[in-house]
Amino acid sequence: MSKKVLLLVVLTVALTLFATNLYAQEADSRRTISEEISWFETIMQGGVIGFVIIGLSIAALALTIEHFMTIKRDALVPPELLGHLESLFEDEEYEEAMTLCESAPNFLTNVIAAGLPRIGQPYEQIEAAMQEAGEQEAVKLHQKISYLSLIGNISPMLGLFGTVMGMIVAFNIIAKSQGAPSPADLANGIQIALVTTFLGLFVAIPTVSAYFYFRNKVIRIVMEVGQIAEELMERFRPAEEIAA
Repeated sequence: MSKKVLLLVVLTVALTLFATNLYAQEADSRRTISEEISWFETIMQGGVIGFVIIGLSIAALALTIEHFMTIKRDALVPPELLGHLESLFEDEEYEEAMTLCESAPNFLTNVIAAGLPRIGQPYEQIEAAMQEAGEQEAVKLHQKISYLSLIGNISPMLGLFGTVMGMIVAFNIIAKSQGAPSPADLANGIQIALVTTFLGLFVAIPTVSAYFYFRNKVIRIVMEVGQIAEELMERFRPAEEIAA
């Protein structure tokens, strides 16, 4: 587990415990039925499952912010670094280009660095090495954004779990009642069911949307890096292949 993911998990647990403490304080000073109930108090009625979903929402928000900062063209393909590499290739200073790639590892330089040691070999080997490196880098990016997909899929399932649990609570009250239970008796179970369902959907919809946004962005960047690497290494392609 990477340090960023570990830090995110610790932050999520801390904030969830903080929310649990707030809920406990609210429970100690319950209002009467006649008093107005705020949205915050309503959401807190989701119970433990509600707290877990809230924790997932915090994790999803943190991941989204981190991805906006790191999964972008200028971070994965720095323009100044690309310009420096192009000038080194024009001057045929391939050892200096390799040193630059090793000193500034990123998506682009890792792909170029895979092809540089094979200069002098058949172009197919250079191309295969860069393609393999590009696939590895693409897998890393897809794994990175997959946590958003995981949260987006788990949240509504947790909401459904809370719905079932709330219905069980309500039906248990009905089963144990000597007569017809009052709406107030069933309110707790029904509220758990509705609040957890709401929270699950509230977290899942933007999280899944963010995942598809970053997935499409990764695909575009992968294609662009492949095109840049091919253009840089085009000079090593045999003349008859270029003419064909």
